[in-house]
Amino acid sequence: MCAVSLQPLLDCPENAAFMDAYYASHDGSPVKMPNVFCIFERYAGDVMWRHTETAIPGKITEVRPEISLVVRMVSTVGNYDYIIDWEFTQSGSIRFKVGLTGLLEVRGSKYTHTDQISDEEYGILLAENTIGSRHDHFLTYHLDLDIDGEANSFVKSTLQMSKADGHPRSSHWKVVSEMAKTESDAKIRLGIDQAEFLFVNPNKRTRMGNLVGYRLIPGSVVGPLLSDDDYAQIRGAFTKYNVWVTPYNKYEKWAVGPLADQSRGDDTLATWSQRNRRIESEDIVLWYTLGLHHAPYQEDFPLMPTLSAGFELRPEKDKVALDNLSGEFRDNFFLQFTLVFKPNGDVRTFRLISNTPASRIVEILLDREIMN
Repeated sequence: MCAVSLQPLLDCPENAAFMDAYYASHDGSPVKMPNVFCIFERYAGDVMWRHTETAIPGKITEVRPEISLVVRMVSTVGNYDYIIDWEFTQSGSIRFKVGLTGLLEVRGSKYTHTDQISDEEYGILLAENTIGSRHDHFLTYHLDLDIDGEANSFVKSTLQMSKADGHPRSSHWKVVSEMAKTESDAKIRLGIDQAEFLFVNPNKRTRMGNLVGYRLIPGSVVGPLLSDDDYAQIRGAFTKYNVWVTPYNKYEKWAVGPLADQSRGDDTLATWSQRNRRIESEDIVLWYTLGLHHAPYQEDFPLMPTLSAGFELRPEKDKVALDNLSGEFRDNFFLQFTLVFKPNGDVRTFRLISNTPASRIVEILLDREIMN
């Protein structure tokens, strides 16, 4: 219900294709919302991979541009607009990005100049008699990964210093991996340990014997600044950890429960995980919380320039399967995704070659035969 229509050439580039959405009105009849999603190929001028072999005469160079497929929508919540991007890259990564913009929330004040302020006002004077309050933004992604099947596991790989006995060097570093058994093993505050985090299928391996999965690459790390007994933090206890892993439960959909502004903190992600359920080789869910502490600046008023945060899921050791493909197919990575149509539960899987134009993707999704 917070989604808004996108403006062609402004919210999305010229090469974007658009999709409509529908919601049920008070009497159950469908209401059409035009241009809720846009899909486009992004040519940002970035490099996907490159190498120059300087040891070979002539300096042989191979380089590939980064061309990705972006699915975008915008949700307007009160005074803020959230620009939500799902970006699929040719290297197999999925990038999640959210941009915050809109009208800064302000409150009235007796002050007309910062020199008049002597007490803590929990904000900044943006204009005469106008203070921008400090506040937080926390957004949680609920991702049911199902990597090559439902039986998945979460692995924490800690990077540790190790003494190099009997070696000219005194130390080196190693990777110590541990598979989480229960929910308590998978509550992660990012930035405390030097570690990497993987979601794997413990029953599937590559030709080299490595587990197939995705590596979680965090973005900026933000945690709560409120006390645990503050009612806002009781409701928002999911912010205490950046990463949670729980068994899939169709009734556990929202980190703060179904009614966030009425929550008493007794039906939230933090309370569900207290059961400490088994998550090894199970149908598990990743809850990733990203946040922004917003201390307003005068440049944010009245319209705030977009401030962004995000993270990435990168394939871990599953590209070995490309070794056996011919050069023609190796140069055309494909994106495979599955749609589950409700209420009948019909499952359709689509494979799109990386150079499929966005307009063709929308045609495939809207195809009457497929949708029926």
